[in-house]
Amino acid sequence: MANFTIADIKALREQLGTGMVDTKKALEEADGNVEKAVEILRLKGAKGNAKRVDRSTSEGLVVAREQDGAVTLVELACETDFVAKNDRFIALADKVADAVAAVKADSVEAALAADAGGQTVEQLISDEAAIIGEKVELRRVATISGDKTEVYLHRTSKDLPPQIGVVVAYTGGDAETARSIAQHISFANPSYLTREDVPAADVEKEREIVTEISRNEGKPEAALPKIVEGRVTAFFKQVALLEQDYAKDNKLSVGQVAKDAGLNVTGFARFKVGA
Repeated sequence: MANFTIADIKALREQLGTGMVDTKKALEEADGNVEKAVEILRLKGAKGNAKRVDRSTSEGLVVAREQDGAVTLVELACETDFVAKNDRFIALADKVADAVAAVKADSVEAALAADAGGQTVEQLISDEAAIIGEKVELRRVATISGDKTEVYLHRTSKDLPPQIGVVVAYTGGDAETARSIAQHISFANPSYLTREDVPAADVEKEREIVTEISRNEGKPEAALPKIVEGRVTAFFKQVALLEQDYAKDNKLSVGQVAKDAGLNVTGFARFKVGA
């Protein structure tokens, strides 16, 4: 008979978050040796990871870490909202964020290679996914540096961790307005900071599309240039932060709000789980 007790099963379950049956079987196979049982459970989980590789990860959370004048934003994804709000998954996200922020990684590849207590972030995630029992992946990473930064994390559901994360870098002294702009970004989802940042090819493509639309609407040929430029301007107001109508006062642009507050927004990042 294996040399372990119900208390041993309970302790190992609490340590790893594994099921009762799997934990008991692992202890039986390990003849009560806890370290060997842990190894057995991890190996079993690793095989499960391989089977889950093609599964989709539409849930998860966003976490931010500030270090040495920079903020690192991390999206850690999983399969279900049940896991997304699990303490073990949240603790994993915290460990990943700490490790990634320490090296100021600005890509998933650099983040996965970062050290996390003697192992890489990639191995940490793999080990924890084996225990959690779902596919877990580091989907996105961004590090934003600036004179000052403001972070806004938004919960789309009160019983889930933050699923939208924004970081804004800026110069100036009005932190309250900077935070309000971060909140605006969480809602308006701009792709670029200024209209000059929008790739020229994208602008030209938009101009071609609105020109064709305007012609199909029967607009006079002589009026087309003015109409097209108006519609291209509307395009900039969709994709460029400083051109957008401010969420709290649509009579003002975000750029005007920042200027009035003495702010110069120098960069931003926005993540939304699953988007």
